[in-house]
Amino acid sequence: MTDISLSPHGAAAAKAQSNSIFRHARYVVAENPVTGAAFGLFILIALCALIGPYVVPYDPLASDTSATLASPSFKHWFGTDQLGRDIFSRVIVATRLDFTIAISSVMLVFAMGGFAGIAAGFFGGWTDRIVGRISDTIMAFPLFVLAMGIVAALGNTVTNIVLATAIVNFPLYVRVARAEANVRRDAGFVQAARLSGNGDFRILLMHILPNIMPIMMVQISLTMGYAILNAAGLSFIGLGVRPPTPEWGIMVAEGAGNIISGEWWIALFPGAALMIAVFCFNLLGDGLRDLVDPQRRT
Repeated sequence: MTDISLSPHGAAAAKAQSNSIFRHARYVVAENPVTGAAFGLFILIALCALIGPYVVPYDPLASDTSATLASPSFKHWFGTDQLGRDIFSRVIVATRLDFTIAISSVMLVFAMGGFAGIAAGFFGGWTDRIVGRISDTIMAFPLFVLAMGIVAALGNTVTNIVLATAIVNFPLYVRVARAEANVRRDAGFVQAARLSGNGDFRILLMHILPNIMPIMMVQISLTMGYAILNAAGLSFIGLGVRPPTPEWGIMVAEGAGNIISGEWWIALFPGAALMIAVFCFNLLGDGLRDLVDPQRRT
């Protein structure tokens, strides 16, 4: 038999498909200026997370007692804090940690809640009841208080912050995935796949999951913003990342007491970075939905 992947026709088809996906992505970004701006901002945040720690002008942990509480200037763009540390360098370096927490927690909760919700909606029965009761139990608690309890019990490490953020977001993914899978489990393409000899798990992964990914991408985008807010909130109250590690929530907490005395820049710039990141992820949802929606790919 001829290996299609190695034949000229197979290579041409693969190239045409990749070009089609690229054209579709370019069309989605160019169609809506807001979506294009959100993707541009996301790229900027990703670059800060990847290369920021290597290009910042100062060591984010180095103290300079001769330059404590210096206001923003050409030497220190965002000023310095009460220990003389450069705030601009700390804000840029903190991007990697907050970005890592957001991505890790979203990947974990998608693996747990997304697939649990799809199974509950597709199979129903005892699977639906078990997943539903777990989700209801989590939602019985105030979510941020539950995150506080988990981190306080397990310890305030980055791993536990990621785990706590994934757990409190579990019901959101379960409900969205369950509702979408429940609607599609008797759809015509599912019946056709079943009549073609596909098993349940293959139908879930190859037919149900791709068709619910557009709405799940919106949920992923929103959850990434919430994950950053959750990590910053835990750090603000002392249950998150430990000082002197650069993190936006810690920096806002450290600068909150200096606002009254006039050193507004200590809390303003990390707070602005936090706001911009959450705003970016909120705007990114519609664009991500359009990118993965099979019905929009022409």
